[in-house]
Amino acid sequence: MELFEGVLIAGAGTAAGAINALAGGGSLVTFPTLLALGYPPVLANVTNTVAAFPGYVGGAWGYRAELRGQRRRILPLAVATALGAVAGSALLLLGSEGTFTAVVPWLILASTLLLAVQPAIARLTARSDGPERLTWASLGQLGVGVYGGYFNAGLGIMMLGVMGMTLNDGIQRLNALKSVMSAVASVVSLIFFVAFATVAWPAAIIMAVSGLVGGWIGARVGRRIPPTPLRWSIVAFGLVLFVVLLTGGLG
Repeated sequence: MELFEGVLIAGAGTAAGAINALAGGGSLVTFPTLLALGYPPVLANVTNTVAAFPGYVGGAWGYRAELRGQRRRILPLAVATALGAVAGSALLLLGSEGTFTAVVPWLILASTLLLAVQPAIARLTARSDGPERLTWASLGQLGVGVYGGYFNAGLGIMMLGVMGMTLNDGIQRLNALKSVMSAVASVVSLIFFVAFATVAWPAAIIMAVSGLVGGWIGARVGRRIPPTPLRWSIVAFGLVLFVVLLTGGLG
């Protein structure tokens, strides 16, 4: 690997780690970077997913204060997310590249719109945070885990949308929970891909280390943003991600 290529990958990894901690969708930076450097699409996606894990860990660590009191939620959501991630990772390796390219933008658009209308729907359906909400959140995370195992760009956006619809809490605490679940989905996919797929390890290691730093930076910045601007910045980012992917941003 040449020095310029390494520097470019490191910069993309840092930016992606910060974006994933704030909103999700860091693959909009790293995945096209790998494609531009000549990596085949599936190899680029697998490598990108493997490299994202430390960034998610950094984001969760940065939000550790907001995770207090959420222990009851973490285990059932993590189990559902892990099961979904296994299924999604298998679908990626067994499915066609054409399907991969065509479906992803619409999944991102749906999750972004879900997040945008979440406050209004939450007001209409407001009730105490009981077991039935955690059950629905777990079912939602099962589906989100499938998405994350398949292609993790916009994973955080979709998680925030599902959690916002099913759990009564502020966006900062949900953002913290999202960071943990993103790490769960990522580590499951990492194990699956290491066992059954090819990974470009030099690029993955560089992105992983830089993503860890970026995830910590993103979490520190995100904690200081008021809830409403944070929500709409995430929605705006999701819409940009949709347009780029729909118009050929995957390659």
